[in-house]
Amino acid sequence: MHYQLTDEQASIRDAVADLCRNFPQEYWTEKDQKLEYPEEFVDALGEAGWLSVLIPEEYGGGGGTVTDAAIVLETISRSGGTGVPAHAQMYTMGTILRHGNEEQKKRLLPEIAANRLRLQAFGITEPDAGTDTTRIRTFAERDGDTYVVNGGKIWTSRFQHSDYMLLLVRTTRYEDVEKKTDGLTVLLVDLREAGDSIVARPIRTMTAHETNELTITDLRVPVANRIGEQGRGFRYILSGLNVERILVASEVIGDGFWFIDRATQYAREREVFGRPIGQNQGVQFPLAQAYANLEAASLMRFKAAAMFDDGLNPGFEANAAKLLGSKANWEAANAAMDTFGGFGLAEEYGIERKFREARLPVVAPINNNLVLAYIGHQVLGMPKSY
Repeated sequence: MHYQLTDEQASIRDAVADLCRNFPQEYWTEKDQKLEYPEEFVDALGEAGWLSVLIPEEYGGGGGTVTDAAIVLETISRSGGTGVPAHAQMYTMGTILRHGNEEQKKRLLPEIAANRLRLQAFGITEPDAGTDTTRIRTFAERDGDTYVVNGGKIWTSRFQHSDYMLLLVRTTRYEDVEKKTDGLTVLLVDLREAGDSIVARPIRTMTAHETNELTITDLRVPVANRIGEQGRGFRYILSGLNVERILVASEVIGDGFWFIDRATQYAREREVFGRPIGQNQGVQFPLAQAYANLEAASLMRFKAAAMFDDGLNPGFEANAAKLLGSKANWEAANAAMDTFGGFGLAEEYGIERKFREARLPVVAPINNNLVLAYIGHQVLGMPKSY
């Protein structure tokens, strides 16, 4: 493994950082206050080609690696922004890339690469199923050359800003399958044609996450929009989760370094009792510990990305990167808040906004306790707890 960025990777980092300078802290503060989607920022990312970095060049994309995408997302977060809208399209699009047919790829990927279409919504979770994905109830019944879908989803983010949505449904009911992971199917829903068949109820959250609860009634989806084979959707979803873990880890690692950057600068400049507060070990040590943990998480993240780029299936490494990254970021957030003291609560410094955002990755897109359970069961071979 290489522990330094290549010249090309450094160029990616620098180019993304240059773009992010056009969206200063005031921009993100305003979006947070109004709970608005960062439409201008996402559009700038798309126009610059960063949303399509993982799309092969033959479809008009950047032809980059997961490591390249990780650098993009870390840089966005370290610049003070949020990479959530970017990572969503990156890994959601990957389902089509890995499991879609050639017609679907030729029809959609060039349009996504050209920033004329957005595929940022992913409908998986349901109120009564939670993380137990096999228990979803949204059902698609075959009717000729279409599926008729009824059910509901929750925590479906960016719905209002997507042209298409990937939707996980049951095509065989849970009670009728021999293996609980069978009977799940992935459909590609054209939201521009869905009309009143999908009703979205926005859910207000403590950060500008913009997420929704969906009610789906008699939604018709062409069979031609099915991704892969009917009944094998659970496998297709799983194949993208390692990439999601790597990309989320990259975002939160970038957030953690942002906290360290801001807090150490403040600790050098802020004087109390006639000397910089950073001279006090009570300020120094928490920041130093958080920095060390962030660097360790970063190495695990790059290891996972390199393994994926080499065609391997880094289940442990990807999950561990998300676990370590989210914990290190939360540690850095607390150290930064302690460093700023009362000023950390003031909007003008940006700490309180990022502090709230830092709590989310501990529980989403998967709770860290479930990551630990995965490591215990699948890696260490201990008895399954659920």
